[in-house]
Amino acid sequence: MMYDITIIGAGITGTLLAHELSKYHLNVLVLEKENDVAMGATGANSAMIHSGHDPKPGTLKCKYNLLGNRMYPDLCKELRVEYQPVGAFVVAVSEEELETLDKLIRQCDERNVPYEILDGETARKQEPHLSDEVLRALSLPTTGIVMPFEVAIAAMEEAMLNGVELRLGYEVKQIRKEADFIINDEIETKVLVNCAGVHCDDITDMLRESPYHVEARKGEYFVLDHLDGQFVSHVIYPVPSIKGKGVLAVPTTHGNVMLGPDSEVSVNVDDNSTTGAGLEYVRNEITKTVKDIPYHRMIHTFAGLRPHIDLNDFYIQEDDQIEGFIHIAGIESPGLTAAPAIAKDVTEQIILPKFHAERKENYERRKAFIDISKMPIEELNALIRKDPDFGRIICRCEKISKGQIKDVIHRRCGARTIKGVKRRCRPGMGRCQGGFCEPEVTAILAEELNLDIRDILLDKDGSEVVAAASKEEL
Repeated sequence: MMYDITIIGAGITGTLLAHELSKYHLNVLVLEKENDVAMGATGANSAMIHSGHDPKPGTLKCKYNLLGNRMYPDLCKELRVEYQPVGAFVVAVSEEELETLDKLIRQCDERNVPYEILDGETARKQEPHLSDEVLRALSLPTTGIVMPFEVAIAAMEEAMLNGVELRLGYEVKQIRKEADFIINDEIETKVLVNCAGVHCDDITDMLRESPYHVEARKGEYFVLDHLDGQFVSHVIYPVPSIKGKGVLAVPTTHGNVMLGPDSEVSVNVDDNSTTGAGLEYVRNEITKTVKDIPYHRMIHTFAGLRPHIDLNDFYIQEDDQIEGFIHIAGIESPGLTAAPAIAKDVTEQIILPKFHAERKENYERRKAFIDISKMPIEELNALIRKDPDFGRIICRCEKISKGQIKDVIHRRCGARTIKGVKRRCRPGMGRCQGGFCEPEVTAILAEELNLDIRDILLDKDGSEVVAAASKEEL
């Protein structure tokens, strides 16, 4: 089958590009080598929408950060996912850091980024867990938070509702260019978009020598449990350094707090394991900005890989040697923030002029995932009468019902793995990290997908959680 556009990679940029293209009469395919969307950098990052105060002037990072920040509130409303404008404090703890803070203030003025300057005492009144060493804070009210994988999943679901095709578990091994592009000797496409994250240079090398080299930079995080009182209500940054934005304290949309990341080059671009050294670095660095950290309430650690390229900026353009081959590479921080603006620009400035496609008149909007915790009691009771599974709680920590799990399995872009369910409606995200609910989620997946329970995966291929039936010989 011939496609107009094929996108390689279903992270935040690939899914938002598919979503933008789905608004037009175009035949679009998305290829993803993993068995769910948002399993790379999108699924493991700081989950924040940056204000635009920090990127180097004149870069694509700066341009798309500013544009994307302004787009997110409406985008999340459109996709029916949560966006919280929590604001941020960039804090200085030394005279040298005050000079850097002054530079950031000048950049805010130049970029029309709203801000307020607070002395340390005033900042601590708003954030009691700020370090006693904080001298001054740059308050950035347009900083927000989202759950990145929720945005990507919602974007892909809505794109599929409007005709975009998604192939999961599809690894691109070969591409050649004839009149059109031919992928793995079976897929033909007029335009090919490379959104493959840490593998962008590998994809490009299939067609030509890549003009950039991707380096995977690992960032490790702690996750704190829901606390009786908020540990922080703003994102807390240190002043930036040569390594990046530094170790942050970030509230999440679901009431947790993340601490991290570090930044170390990973030799293995697929290694997202945590390390003792990386987490110890986070513990040491975070004390410069916040105090009294309740590590006894830590429930999870994780690591993500960011695709850094040697050009030190995003690489977004049509290839200068191969017509119709579009690069969206090096999408590291502030890539989450920039993604909707990148998707819009690539669609309108590069892709649409090749097709002159008309905009769809009847565009279908997705419905939000069912959240029984936010329902009025009368509405919830009516739902339970209709389907009693919405009254059967599977995850006690997050109070997620069997009905909710069934809902996320049977949607477009539905969950097929235990972590796929977790990313969509949160069973396993709480204090016990799936200790109680994971066996039940496994059984529900097998039942709803009509699969043998031994075929249900935790996440990636090879991650089966049931080896054999009880008393069955292995």
